[in-house]
Amino acid sequence: MGDEISRRYYEAHHFSAFRRHLDQETALLRQHFERDDLSRRGEMAGFELEAWLTDDAGNPVLRNREYLELLSHPLVVPELAAFNIELNGSASSLTGRVFSRLLDELSTTWQSCVDAAERMGCSLLTIGILPTVEPEILGGSSMSELVRFRTLNDRIIALRDGKPLEIDIEGDSRLLATHPDVMLEAVTTSFQIHLQCRLETAVRDFNSTLVASGPIVAAAANSPYLFGHKLWDETRIPIFEQAVNLGDKYPARVGFGRDYVHHSIFEIFEENQRDHPILIPAELPTNEPNHFGHVRLHNGTVWRWNRPLLGFDFDGQLHLRIEHRVVPAGPTLVDSIANSAFYFGLVRGLGTFREPVENRLPFAQARENFYTAARHGLEARIPWAGEREVRELPMRTLILDELLPLARRGLQTLDIPEAEIHEYLDIIGARVDSAQNGAAWQRRWVDRNGADLHALVRAYREQQKTRKPVHSWPL
Repeated sequence: MGDEISRRYYEAHHFSAFRRHLDQETALLRQHFERDDLSRRGEMAGFELEAWLTDDAGNPVLRNREYLELLSHPLVVPELAAFNIELNGSASSLTGRVFSRLLDELSTTWQSCVDAAERMGCSLLTIGILPTVEPEILGGSSMSELVRFRTLNDRIIALRDGKPLEIDIEGDSRLLATHPDVMLEAVTTSFQIHLQCRLETAVRDFNSTLVASGPIVAAAANSPYLFGHKLWDETRIPIFEQAVNLGDKYPARVGFGRDYVHHSIFEIFEENQRDHPILIPAELPTNEPNHFGHVRLHNGTVWRWNRPLLGFDFDGQLHLRIEHRVVPAGPTLVDSIANSAFYFGLVRGLGTFREPVENRLPFAQARENFYTAARHGLEARIPWAGEREVRELPMRTLILDELLPLARRGLQTLDIPEAEIHEYLDIIGARVDSAQNGAAWQRRWVDRNGADLHALVRAYREQQKTRKPVHSWPL
């Protein structure tokens, strides 16, 4: 989905041609999985960070085209809305001082972005949902000037037979709304974590990622407000799912999935091919099956909270990676990298269990844990299956007593220095111990200072500029 396309509208023969190529490439991909013919490099880390352009008052600014032309940075690209941008990171070997390397690169890119924003009289903000965004700004005129976004909107609304999207989210208050296009998706910005894995560990990596998603989203939550309503701690989850809902005739385009992977991650690519209608039947630069362009484009229009992606190493070898999409943007860069350390550590830690964790925690429970954690954050209680019996625990107790030690052991298996492990996992520990993630800080600020969301954004921005982790932010 990151590549631009040449046309907005398509006819039946475009869909037929795309389907032929998709089926052919999926059959070839099956052979790659069966022959174990994918890159063996693995243990690589990467990320994508989405951010908001805002004005002095804290409102979104619709100038990303002008901004990106001024910035001219190869790792920074447009997002769906003209008030969003995306920063990409280079892949880094998941060993040694990996988190410091990721933070150094992200900090350098971020500073270039901040400097460009200041030259335009704007600010940059990393937050799951900007509390000041209003429905009126979320129209077609606010969409980034890329054909692929307009085509995506056209197809989703067409598959809904023109019916507006319906929003129903109940938190401390209830949000009921309708919207005529997919621009509601644009209010959700994230820090997407990538794990390039080896085929022999991919099934356990993916299932461990599913199981870990609940505690991770609870620790990282940073999206409690939308359109003046106090909703879930991580409101990105329900709003994104509802913002691209195709209706009852089709499976969910955004969601947690239907089950664990059983034998091969290829099962997900096959499910995408079989069950999800084609959204963008673009004519690609090459139809060579071993480029997997049609599989990759189609897979990029199914936004599972955890999804497998195909890519190519520097020498052209096909590789497999997991994109972990549950983490919101912000509050600071170091918070984001700490979230990635927690994720990588948990996946590797769960992988050390003698019995796969998916054999102990039913998929339905892992999915319920995810939504419970997104709604209640660090105040959630969830059943958890460690190496002992399944027990229901308060989220903070679970993370502090079981999951952080497990994540530390997982990172130790990757030959990451103890000082590096402590530096980043201790941020998660302090955040959970203080019960102050981004969502909690926003709620507490409003409780103490009143429901002026513009003032909240300005206070958040000032704290973000300090680059100190959110658990240390004053109110």
